Amino acid sequence: MATFKQYKKKNGDKLWMFTTYLKTDYVTGKQINVTRRGFKTKKEAQSSLNQLLLNPDDTVQQTVTSLEEVYELWFEVYKTTVKETTYLQTDHRMKKYVLPTFGAIKLERLDLKTAQKMVNDWSKKFGMYTKLLLYVSKVCDHAVTLEIIDSNPFKKITKPKQVVLKKHSLKYYSKEQLELFMKTVDQRVLQVSDKALVQKYYAEFDAAIFRLLAYSGMRIGEALALSWEDINFEDKTVDINKNLSQTKDSFVVSTTKTRSSNRIITLDNKTLYALKKWRLRQRELLLTNGVTQIDFIFTGYAGEMVYRTDVYQRSKRLADKAVLQNIGCHGFRHTHATILFEAGISPKEIQNRLGHSDISMTLDTYTHLTKQMEKSTVDKLMKYMEN
Repeated sequence: MATFKQYKKKNGDKLWMFTTYLKTDYVTGKQINVTRRGFKTKKEAQSSLNQLLLNPDDTVQQTVTSLEEVYELWFEVYKTTVKETTYLQTDHRMKKYVLPTFGAIKLERLDLKTAQKMVNDWSKKFGMYTKLLLYVSKVCDHAVTLEIIDSNPFKKITKPKQVVLKKHSLKYYSKEQLELFMKTVDQRVLQVSDKALVQKYYAEFDAAIFRLLAYSGMRIGEALALSWEDINFEDKTVDINKNLSQTKDSFVVSTTKTRSSNRIITLDNKTLYALKKWRLRQRELLLTNGVTQIDFIFTGYAGEMVYRTDVYQRSKRLADKAVLQNIGCHGFRHTHATILFEAGISPKEIQNRLGHSDISMTLDTYTHLTKQMEKSTVDKLMKYMEN
């Protein structure tokens, strides 16, 4: 049974490939599969397959399969088992970090020594080298399943100690900078005339979304996926249970990043007031535009979905107006965490509020702040003992 597939080369050319069962080895009893690629048309591929099937013994010994070829076969199966956002990220990493250098390696000739050298090289260059190792190991497992190779060499390598790469400094606002940013946002609301409906709409949009991001710590994708049913104004809580994820062609509402990202957190009164005020403005303008079904808390003036790039551009313009650095959308999450640490909130409480899967993620991300907390703890201890 043969499978045909069209693929694209780096230069954009589209070619055809096929994989087929050739025969079963008489001595070992193993099934022998063959992959051929580089055909301009499916008809050429079919012709080559027919010739191969007529003379299997003349060609089977010449059969070699590259890592890239097996990756493409594995990826077709893999993307049926995970979310689109997940397999798009996997494909991006493989095509950026692995296949350009190692895609042409023939798996039948790949030994443990070469596999170890590959992994050693990744560990020195990439902070997420273990993910690359996981992907390539799964590809080789697939090659074993297809009986292209007898065993997976990546399961026998010794994982090198990961080189600690220099971390990018976090972008966030201090308490004073955040107050200045929000003051700029509020002044914008007052400056825009009530008659300028669209401008007023987006001014209050800014007041609501940046207040929510800065005082809840939620991810921008989580905020943009919120519906009004997720806000409980009586209990003063927000139920974070979904995420706006990017797909190959657009954005879709999907599950949250991890299971621990599903959480209910408490909101302060000023944030709730900003949301109530925004709800009135949104309903007013959308109703004027004939929109009665409001799917999300944050929408465009015609009720359309808003994307993170839109919010990023709005944050940039407001930061410029306030003469502040642009921290982007995620910077408000870092701002929230930073202020919580400085307020003396425990790392465990911050972990739960941010939706981190474990506390080590919280501590590793905000190492500079936890060190300040340790020093503050010692100072408090000594002050207590000296009294």
